[in-house]
This record gives sequence, structure tokens and C-alpha cells, in this order.
Amino acid sequence: MSITELSIKRPTFIIVIFIALSLLGLFAYSQLKYELFPDIDIPTVTVTTDYDGASASVVESSVTQKIEDAVSGIDKISTVTSTSREGTSIVTIEFTHDANIDYALADVQRKVYSILKNLPASVGEPTLDKTSMSDQPILTVGFTSNLPDTQFFQLMNDSIASAISQVSGVGQVTISGGREREIQVNLDPQKMQGYGLSPLKILSAIQAANADYPTGKVTDSDNEFSVRLAGKFQSLDELGLCIVGESNGGMVRLRDVADLYDGKKDYNAENQVTIARINGGGQSTIALLIYKQSDANSVEVSRLVRERLKKLEDQYRNYNLKTKIASDTSGFITSAADAVKEDLLFAILLVAGVMVLFLHSFRNSVIVMVAIPTSLVVTFLGMWAFGSSLNIITLLALSLVIGILVDDAIVVLENIYRHLEAGKDQRTAALEGRNEIGFTALSITLVDVVVYLPLTLISGMIGGMLKQLALVIVISTLTSLFVSFTVTPMLASRFSKLQPLTDGTLMGSFGLWFEDLYNRLTDKYLAILRICLHNPGKVLLTAGILFVLALSLIPLGFIGSEFIPQADQGHLFIDLELPAGSKIQQTNGVLQQVENKIFQMAGVATVYAEAGSSSNGTYENYYGYLNVTLLPKSQRKISTLEFGENVRRELRDVVGLKCYISQPNLIYTSGSAPIEVAVTGPSWDTAMDTALEVREMVERIPGTSDVKLSSNNGNPEMSIIVNREKMHNLGLDIDTVGQVLKLELTGNTDSKYTDNGSDYDIDVRLDQASRIHTADIGNLTIPCSSGQMIPLNQFARILPTTGPTDIQRRDRAFSISVTSQAKGRSTGDIGEDISAGLKNVKLPFGVSTTFVGDLKDQADSFLSLALALIAAIIFVYLIMVALYNSFIYPFSVLFAVPLAVIGALLALALTSKTLSVFSLMGVIMLVGLVSKNAILLVDFANRAREEGLTMEEALIAAGKVRLRPILMTTLTMILGMIPLATSSSMGAEFKNGLGWALIGGLTCSMVMTLVIVPVVYTRIEIIREFILQFHAKSHRKSAIRE
Repeated sequence: MSITELSIKRPTFIIVIFIALSLLGLFAYSQLKYELFPDIDIPTVTVTTDYDGASASVVESSVTQKIEDAVSGIDKISTVTSTSREGTSIVTIEFTHDANIDYALADVQRKVYSILKNLPASVGEPTLDKTSMSDQPILTVGFTSNLPDTQFFQLMNDSIASAISQVSGVGQVTISGGREREIQVNLDPQKMQGYGLSPLKILSAIQAANADYPTGKVTDSDNEFSVRLAGKFQSLDELGLCIVGESNGGMVRLRDVADLYDGKKDYNAENQVTIARINGGGQSTIALLIYKQSDANSVEVSRLVRERLKKLEDQYRNYNLKTKIASDTSGFITSAADAVKEDLLFAILLVAGVMVLFLHSFRNSVIVMVAIPTSLVVTFLGMWAFGSSLNIITLLALSLVIGILVDDAIVVLENIYRHLEAGKDQRTAALEGRNEIGFTALSITLVDVVVYLPLTLISGMIGGMLKQLALVIVISTLTSLFVSFTVTPMLASRFSKLQPLTDGTLMGSFGLWFEDLYNRLTDKYLAILRICLHNPGKVLLTAGILFVLALSLIPLGFIGSEFIPQADQGHLFIDLELPAGSKIQQTNGVLQQVENKIFQMAGVATVYAEAGSSSNGTYENYYGYLNVTLLPKSQRKISTLEFGENVRRELRDVVGLKCYISQPNLIYTSGSAPIEVAVTGPSWDTAMDTALEVREMVERIPGTSDVKLSSNNGNPEMSIIVNREKMHNLGLDIDTVGQVLKLELTGNTDSKYTDNGSDYDIDVRLDQASRIHTADIGNLTIPCSSGQMIPLNQFARILPTTGPTDIQRRDRAFSISVTSQAKGRSTGDIGEDISAGLKNVKLPFGVSTTFVGDLKDQADSFLSLALALIAAIIFVYLIMVALYNSFIYPFSVLFAVPLAVIGALLALALTSKTLSVFSLMGVIMLVGLVSKNAILLVDFANRAREEGLTMEEALIAAGKVRLRPILMTTLTMILGMIPLATSSSMGAEFKNGLGWALIGGLTCSMVMTLVIVPVVYTRIEIIREFILQFHAKSHRKSAIRE
């Protein structure tokens, strides 16, 4: 007994199965987490090492190069890049996509720890991190209060951040802005010299005196007591009384040679102390950047955090604590999910309309429409079982499948309906109608599913995302096939019936009108088909010309290309850069003017501003950035891109200010900008010279914007050139000189001051008056071996110079990137122009240029998708060969694919959409979708010929009988894609191109397949007969010779 026969004879069994599956599916849906991206491993490890007070060049030579050398021998490394900036080394190791990231992290850790002894003594312990899709904060929250700066920071650090971190699903909370309390020990050079003390000796005395020591335990008859020597300073006065030396037989205390202050950390890049505000107004803000755990539900975490924020405002209302959400990615996720629900509802209504239009019966339409909710609910169960989530990729897949889910049900029900028209009863018509079309339904579903197999071979982040998309479509499609074999015939055997069309009812009148229109359309189609069958050469030549013309739309510039379409998320970053060396107060002043101006612009929701850092986390006093969140698209008149252009015009006249505007990527990419060219060379200077030339060339390319270098050479420095002979004669060495200068100018915060259970830095350094002027550097004194204090200018020259803000390397060669935003043109077109321009750049020996970031990812992804497309076509062909036991006839089915490509490319050109990862994915999907129509035609023609019809008669009969199901299935798919293609919801841009590619391909294929596939069928049949005749002649000749 077949499953269809079982469902007809025992409907309760099928009903129970689907009720159980539906309940499980609804439960699974409630367990699915919402997140922006699928949880995909990114094979990248970052090693961050602090080297306080060291310049970029010192960090590069003393730390970065050694770490690079250590890790470069690890297996499966793709690229090693590094950035060395003042006080920090960052080495990023990118592995191949087949590497196990956990093993890779362990290998990197082992290699880095093995060379720690070779690093300078004052270098901090390296920290290692894996790159994750959840590395971006889901919430940025600004806090204000009436508390003094240091008390407010302590409240945030000790209480608020801790309270937020305890929220379920929160993984990490970091603080930005604000000023932390510190105890400042400002050494007086004259007083130290008078007492014959050096800064190093004073620091050593402080550290030796400021310590608690556990000394053991004592017991009496009843109890055991721990004994602790309480040596830490309990007050500022006690710190001042610390004995730091002796002079003239008396003790010298710290207060004798230094001024002590209970103050707050200075604004500087090394301390990573910045000035933050939200929505202008001038009041300083402390921001919390909240990250979720990798397996947490973004929407739920955001909701719980918001609830906690309200409670914290109530709890600390005496401090006038106020919060303001600067950015929240869960809003985008929720908007995307709501948009999908709207798209689903709209698509279902459109599909239902097609059903009523062709079937003239609400009852029959409902039978078909049951496939949609049934398949979707089971899909949720499959997503939960495979550990998937509701994210932008799986939500996109759910939008895509609506028109596809009813395909099998339409084909089955339409055939059942034909058997009813032949006079059979409901059960017989349902069973025989399904059995007759079962092989065909299985074929078209297998073809639909098999095109997604090559996607499993695509590696990397894009491969991971497409696998998620394929998973949802495959599960839902296979479920719809199961529904068409069980639920559809079961319902048809009970409820489907012929409804005579009469003028007495609205449905009857409408049905008669439509049938008359359909019959006239059928007659015209059959007439055209006969003409085409009699003129095969002209038809195939026309199709070939159209295919070539469609492909030419790409090189002619009608269709641009890009990696991922830029989505309007209502969010942008504005990075500001003042001249190198500017103080943070200057940066803050300019930033405050800019943020107040932007906050007054129409469409702005929130503006978070931070002076002293950039949006990518680089700390420099002359950097500042604004994180601007716009109102939802429905509440503003301009796009995020247009808003950015308005900002650029507003800031164009600000003297000395560089402004760079960017939108965050919807999907994680390896680049820092849409367009990035890496210039590598044997030295930093040669790389910089070439990078400057490349930048000038890029600036001339139409469509480039905000062109900049990843590093600059304008950072003011004071270079100390020592006379080694004099230094040696004075009893000095480089190590001692370096340690003293670092202590005097940068300070030392190793020692801590404990107050009420909290530790604060004790910052020991020269007083500000002695280090505020560059002329004072030469007067700094260094203790020699005899104890005498030697001025620096006695053995060294101090020269003002400039150095790089940071030093970047790629695969152990010096590297500088030229980056640009794209404006008005696709990144692919701009990249082609840049590639042509690079050929005219004369490269010095050892210098090379290469595209990195988005353009490299685009090239790699396009190649992978092209191979996946070829593989999909091969798989479809093999399926056809297996099903039809012929190597020839499948070619007539595959001819529908280039017809679909014509429509897809034409649709992209007419709608000004680009060729991207997602639109190419649409072309791959078309391989399966359009082959279905060809299968319906070829399958019927083969069976008709087996029944005795001539080839032409069989093809005419196939066109006549299969026209209705082809129109129904294709129109349902097209109408199901319309909400996807025309959506203007938040971030819809990335999926619009996919929708239009599918609509164009399906439309063109529907029209052309009906006439061209039969023509191809006749040519293939001629070829088949020729081959058979050739083999027959060969056999006869062999027989004669024998």
C-alpha cells in the first residue's frame, strides 16, 4: 500500500502525524533564538599585547615581529596581518576555512607563550581572542548622572556594569568614556636632585612598602587564626609618609620629593580615556557596550537589558541616573522578522488569488494552501533540530519558499482535477491522479533540492550562510512533497469536487470569463508553438542572440557587481580626524560642534559621540567619532546614504578636519571598507611612497569617496639620539636610561591604592610642569652608577621628527592599505577601474599591490558560486538521466536554464540591481525552479509518444495539457517573490536583487520554455535518431564482416 493510498483510506493516521508534527514545530518555533547573523565560526585569531610608553616603531620591532615569526609556521594559515601602534601590538592570524579554530587557537597560544622570554620585560601578557559573528555589541547605552566624574565612573564600574553583566544572555560589558580615580604621585626633579634620589629608587620604595603579606597561622586552645601583615597604604597621608631614602642622616619621605593628589586619570590614548556624550547637550556620558553570549537570543537579551535599565534608574534616582539607548541591533532583527511575516502574509494572499483564478473554487484553493502552513511548521522543527536560528539568512529563506511550497500540491491537485473531469469519483481520481503525476512530482522536487548540494562545498563565511539558507529551503521543499503525496490527495478525496460554471453566481461568472480568456490564450500559444516547431533554426538563433545580449549587459555596465548590497540600516559612523598631535580638548571642541549640528538634522534619533577614539577602536587624542542612529525608514524622507552626503556637505568647510563616513556592514566582512588595496613592500617608507601614489589614482576614479590611508606619517615625535661613548663614560646604559625616561614621562601604575575594597592606580611620574614643554626633556636627569644625576642633554641629542601613527604588516612585509567608500557606482565596477589604474603605477622593487577585504571576498565568493552553478547543472542533468534512463533528453530540460538567465540579467538591469552573492544565489535557485516546467513538458511528451502520437502531436498535446499547471506554479512563485523584491523594510536592499533575479528568470523562462523547449526536444530527437542509426549501421557492418 502506497503512502497516498494509506492517506486516502486511513486519513486519521495522516491527520495524527501532521498534528504531532505541527505541535512539535510550534514548540520548536518558540525555542528558536533571534539573532542578526547565523552562528558561523570565523577562522581568525587575534593576539593583542600592551607595551606601555613604546612608540609604534619600537612596538613593531620589539614585539610584533617576534610574534609574527613565532606563529607563521603554524599549519593552515592563510594570512598574518599586524598593526603596531603606540603602546599596543595587534597580530591577526587568518586561517584557511578548513581549519579547526579551537585547535588553531591552542597552537597560537603555545607559540606565543614560547617566545614570552624574548619580549621586553615591561611588555604585558598577550591576550588571545577568536573572532566571532557576535563580536559587535548588540546594545550601546549612554549613562548620565549628577555625581562627580570619579564617583560616577566607580558607580558604573562597580555596580551598573556588574548588574548588566548578570542579565541572562549577556556575555561581556565594556565601559567607554568617563574618568577613573587614581592617586597621582608627581615627582619634583629639583627636590629629588637635592636629596640625591632617582625616580626608580622612589618607585621601588613605594612598591616595597605597599604590600600585604600572609605570614602563616597561629592556634590557641580553641581556634586557629590566619596572620596577615597589613602593609598596604590606608590613606593618602600614610602614602606621603612612605620612606623613600635617606639624606644627611635623616629619612626622606615621599611627601618631601613629590606632590600627592587624589585625582583622576588623564585623557590620553595610552589610558584609553575618552570623552563621551549622547544627543549633544554638553553633559559627559559613560557608555556601556553590551555583548551577548554566542548562543543567546539577541531580541530577548535586549528586552531583559532594557528592563534592568529601568530598575537601575529607579534604584539610583538619588544620583539622577539617566539612560539612553544609542544603538540596538535587536531593533533591526525585529524589523526584519516583522517584514518577513508581512511578506509571508502578502505572498500567501497573492498565491491564494492565483489558486482561485485557475481553480475557480475556494475549496480547491484551500486544499492547495494547506501546504504552506504545514510545511512551514515542520520547517521550524527541522531548523531547531539542526541548531539553526531566526536570522537574516533563514528569514530570507522563509520569504523565498512561499511560492515554492504549493508547487507539488498544484501539480497533484490539477491532475486530480483532470481525472474528476473524466468522470471518476473523488477517491479514485485522487489516487490515480496522484499516482499518474507522482513520478513527475518526485522529479521536479528532486531537481529543486539537488541544486543546493553544491552549496555545501562552499567554504568560509558565505558558505556557512548559504548552507543555512539551503537548509531551510530543502526542509520546506521536501515537506511540501510529502504533503502533496499525503495531505493533498487525502483532502481532495473528501472535499474536492467539480463545480459547474454558471452565470448565476459571481464565482461562476468570473470563472466563465477566465476560462474563455484562458482558452483563447491556449489557442494562440498552440498556434505559436506550431510555427516555432516548423522554424527551429530561427527560434534557436533568436534564443542564442538574446542570451548573448543578456550576458553583454554586464561588461557594458548596465549591471554592476558587489559583494553584499549595502543595506539601509538607519545607522552610520562619522569618523573625524584632526591634525596629528592635537590635544583631546581640541578634538572634543570640534566634535561637540559637529554632534550638535547633526542632532538638529531631520531624521536623527540618537547621536553618540566620543572624543579620543575612532569607530574601529583606535585610541588617539586627535580622533573622534559619532555613532548616529536614524529614525525608522517609514519616519524619514531620505536614505542613510543621502543623510551621510548631507553631513559631508555640512562639514566640508571645517578647516583642518578630515571626515570619513561609513555604514556598518550588514554581514561580517574581512575588510575595513568596501574598497581596499593593500600596498606591501620591504620597508615602511617604500610602501608609503607607493601608497600615496595609489591614493591619488584612486581619488580620480569616479564613485570613490573618503579615500584614505590606513596609516599616516604625520605623528609628531621627539627622537632621542644617544652618544654611546659619552653614555658609557658616565656609567649609564640604554636599559637604565629607557626605564627612567619611561617612568618620568609615562609614569608607572603597578602599585595600587585600596579604598573600600576597590583598587586604584598609584601613578608615579614627574610633575606636569617638568614634562609639559619639549625643551624640558633635555633637562631630565638619569642616575649613573655612582648615584650622581646626569642631565639627558649631556650625552644625547633631542630632535623633533615625525613618525607613523601605526605600522601595519601583511605576511611579514610592511603594508599600507588605501581604502575608499563607494558612492553612486558598484564596488565591482570601481574595482575594475582601480585594477586598470594600478597597471599604470610604477612599483619599486619588492613592492606589490593586491585587493583585500570586500573585493577579495567578492572575487572568491563569485568563483565559488560559479562552480556551484556548474555543479548544480551537472547534478540536475544526472538526476534527469537517472529518472528518464536517457543521456539525451535531459538536455532539453537544461535548455530552460539559459532562458532563465536571460530574464534574471534583464530584471537586474531594469531595476538597477547589482550582481552580488545573493543575486547569484537566485540564479542557482533558478536552475531547479525553471527545470520543473521543462520536466512537465518533456515528461508528458514522452508518455504521449509511448501511446502512439507523433513527436509533433505529442509536443502539442504536452503544451496544451501542461500549460495550466506551468502557469499556475510559475505565477505562484513569481507572486510569492514580489514582496521580497519590492520590500522597502529596514535592510531589505540585500534581498531585493535576489527577488528580482528570481522574478525575471521565472517570467522569461515561463514564456520562452513553453515554445523553445519543445523546439530543442525535436532537435535532440533528431540527434538521438542519428546516433541510433549510426550504431545500427555499425552493427550491420560488423555482422557482414563476421
